[in-house]
Amino acid sequence: MASSHCLLVSDFTIEGLAPHLEPEVQSTAAPFGQISVTLLDPDQSCWQNSVDYVFVWTRPQAISRAYFDLINGEPGSFDDTAGEIDEFVHHLRACAKRVRHIFVASWTRPTYARGLGLLDMDPAAGHSYRLMRMNTYLADQLSADSNIHLLNADPWIMNVGSDSNNPKLWFMGKMAFNPQVFQLAARDLSAAIRAVQGETKKLIILDLDNTLWGGIIGDIGPENLSLGGHDPIGESFVDFQKALKILTKRGVMLAIASKNTESVALEAIDNHPEMVLRRADFVGWRINWDDKAQNILDLVREINIGLDSVVFIDDSPVERARVKEAMPEIFVPEWPANPMMYVQMLSSLECFDSVSISVEDRVRTEMFASEKKRTQLKEKVSSAEDYYSALELKVAFCQLDEANLKRAAQLLNKTNQMNLATRRMSEKELLEWHNAEDNAMFTFEVTDRFGTYGLTGLAGLSLLGKDAEVTDFVVSCRVIGRGVEQVMLSVLIDHATAMRKKQLVAEFYPTERNDPCRRFFREISKLELSSSSERELYSWDLLKDYEPPAYVTLEERQVRAAS
Repeated sequence: MASSHCLLVSDFTIEGLAPHLEPEVQSTAAPFGQISVTLLDPDQSCWQNSVDYVFVWTRPQAISRAYFDLINGEPGSFDDTAGEIDEFVHHLRACAKRVRHIFVASWTRPTYARGLGLLDMDPAAGHSYRLMRMNTYLADQLSADSNIHLLNADPWIMNVGSDSNNPKLWFMGKMAFNPQVFQLAARDLSAAIRAVQGETKKLIILDLDNTLWGGIIGDIGPENLSLGGHDPIGESFVDFQKALKILTKRGVMLAIASKNTESVALEAIDNHPEMVLRRADFVGWRINWDDKAQNILDLVREINIGLDSVVFIDDSPVERARVKEAMPEIFVPEWPANPMMYVQMLSSLECFDSVSISVEDRVRTEMFASEKKRTQLKEKVSSAEDYYSALELKVAFCQLDEANLKRAAQLLNKTNQMNLATRRMSEKELLEWHNAEDNAMFTFEVTDRFGTYGLTGLAGLSLLGKDAEVTDFVVSCRVIGRGVEQVMLSVLIDHATAMRKKQLVAEFYPTERNDPCRRFFREISKLELSSSSERELYSWDLLKDYEPPAYVTLEERQVRAAS
């Protein structure tokens, strides 16, 4: 996780949250109870240090006087409550202009509060009913704000149980919650920060025997596996596979690393009647008797993602320890011995949180299936240019719009290798930057004969002054090295030329992970390196023609309306 600073805003003592945040997240607590003042006034002392994120955690009665009256025996209309929530949302939006993201905890009630008992869900007077409407209304109001996120606080309370709200803590120190609740809240807040920083895990590599099914297939054969049926262990393996299948619809990919005979294992995957996951659900596999750590490394290289994007799940403590030692970047959760606990364990992992789910996320496995066909084609041709020509690459570009905004922001915030400036922006910030005078953000979608790569390129251009500056140049690893980068540059050069600029300049900001971007600008882009300092400056004289690879077809699309 990249280091960041989070401001904690609350109507109760919240300092107990800070020790549970991940070390990279520094925090400052705003003045006690000054919610509106803190959100609206940037001159408050708590804003003196640069703030990246804000976490707002309030009790419902601190935001809504109407709710306070309700729980004190004065029923009233929800319209009054809605008006107070609208004011709260207005304050959040004003604050959101000054920070990258705001996280808001949903409202909860003390576990000891029965409200009206039998009537607590009554639409007119019920306390629980009113609180449910308040949270739903708040979620609806914030749904259009791409950098304000509502966190569900109910699990924090439920997991701690009856001791989550201790009146003694309130009277002695104005602590609304037990320290264990703070610990759970901090875990979810840290996960949310990782998600907005683009650090979501993308790939789960799985063992087979006693992980996806019960039993050792080489010993007992496919027909005797514990999988499905009316056996509690067999049912638990089926449910685990179903849970993994659901994750693939959120953009998480699956792969296999198993010590087995490949033909036997694939026979079970293809034909066992109770298998939920089939061969098409996996982006790759290494099923052999070789070292599992080496197999995993080969898989990750084939899929072309970073080790820090991988989760490894195996029932064997020995194999888990081997992978941890060999590749510490990979997340290896301690896995339960009982298969009936697998789904619970998988559901508890917060490493798959993401800001949004795009169309590309939902079809990512199919995209990698197409990539395998491309690899097979590559083995049949004699040169790289023949391969790229045979792919029949097409690049369609247009300026940023509402229809492609979600995927564009996701690409900007998740891409690390081919990223010129590694600038991170929310959807709202990205659209505002594009709409500003003299700015333009272009998106690039790539297809070939085997299918679509999706929106895989993003490039920003600032037209202030006599030169045109490339502010962002982001390319997905799926298309790096196929000529897409040169085509993207040609679009920027053509646009800058049409605007009568003299030269195109691009300033490279190095990070630990974006050396592929440096290599492109140094070796392939044809741009001139005019500085070799810490921040390298590249330029192109716009009086010269720039020729992208001839084997890529370029087309311009019109700006589309959001669906």
